Amino acid sequence: MRTNGPTRWIRLLLKSLGPGIITGAADDDPSGIATYSVAGAQLGTKLLWTALLTWPLMAAVQMMCARIGMVTGRGLAGNLKQRLPMWLLRVFVLALLAANTINIAADLAGMADAAQMLSGINSHFFVVAFALLISWATVRLRYHQIANVLKWLVLVLFAYPITAFVVGADWGRVARDTLIPSMPRSRDEWATLVAILGTTISPYLFFWQASEEVEEEKAAGLNTLAERRGATIQELQLRQVDVGVGAFFSNVVMFFIILTTAITLNRHGITHIETSRQAAEALRPLAGKFAATLFTVGIVGVGFLAIPTLAGSAAYAFAETLGWHQGLDKKLKQARSFYALILFSTAAGVGLDFAGINPVKALYWTAVINGLLAPFLLVAILVIAADKKLMQGQPSSRLGWAVVAITTAAMFAAGVAMFVV
Repeated sequence: MRTNGPTRWIRLLLKSLGPGIITGAADDDPSGIATYSVAGAQLGTKLLWTALLTWPLMAAVQMMCARIGMVTGRGLAGNLKQRLPMWLLRVFVLALLAANTINIAADLAGMADAAQMLSGINSHFFVVAFALLISWATVRLRYHQIANVLKWLVLVLFAYPITAFVVGADWGRVARDTLIPSMPRSRDEWATLVAILGTTISPYLFFWQASEEVEEEKAAGLNTLAERRGATIQELQLRQVDVGVGAFFSNVVMFFIILTTAITLNRHGITHIETSRQAAEALRPLAGKFAATLFTVGIVGVGFLAIPTLAGSAAYAFAETLGWHQGLDKKLKQARSFYALILFSTAAGVGLDFAGINPVKALYWTAVINGLLAPFLLVAILVIAADKKLMQGQPSSRLGWAVVAITTAAMFAAGVAMFVV
């Protein structure tokens, strides 16, 4: 019996959801939440329009990375190794590891502060507990188990749209600021825009997306490079749906975080945020206990989603660059160096927390660094995506290549403006 149109479409959509939805949700990590909160608190609804801009740009970049992984059978670093000088590739992966480690530290701090608010237990306990739990799960569970857990964690992001509707807003002004761009006028405003671009179109997501495609193919029994090369039109179309939905969901959440902090913190003159705990505590008298609790729970949930992605993306990049055995489908004894780097970056993140870093400042400036690093990396990705030999005769479409090129130019321009305005 044939299924009707809507039912068939829904089944096809559910079948397609995988690496793209996980990557999109991981984009709204505590770093993203902090950056969007700073934007909303400092500038109100002035930058809501960026959510409309970054959705297609992020989708195009992530689809290009997905296509590279699916068609070549290698992760991003493995392909960069074919075209870049080794010294330059090492600079990229070292910068990725440094940024990701700081990000992990700040994410753990943000999660721990949120957990302390919910439980009353000292945040230092949660920093260690969360790090141990995430490390255990990453090493112990296999890729398909981790992917399934991450897909369910995506649901926690619904806390932010719900929070915005609980608080209430002037929807006429919201529509105006969303549809009519208001360009930054000062260096700080340009830095905030660079941070938004850097945390939304972030280098660690490029590596993670491509590596997830390889893991998906390994899970399907394609264990050799020769078996993994090439992709069917249907496989690419399904992934395009997956990536598009993930990017859309990610940017909807971004929109509502900026909106929530704009109509609460900024409206009441609270424009300086030092910690995620301060943001949540400021929400309580302005938006009510329920809204503040939702905001806080979201920080904990997305941290569990993001930290394995941060640690894993750096480990994949190093493993492919240096020729290590790698993969979340392997056991610890089969890929010791790969897992050692995951554990190292997580442990280093814990160490930075006990050194007393400011989590929101670290998250924010990590986003700025990512915003400055990403366009250089995107240039290299564009070169690979257009290489017919590397891409097995299936290079990126002209439209996809053009959108990513525009993204690259926009990120370069925002970075330059931050220094010269």
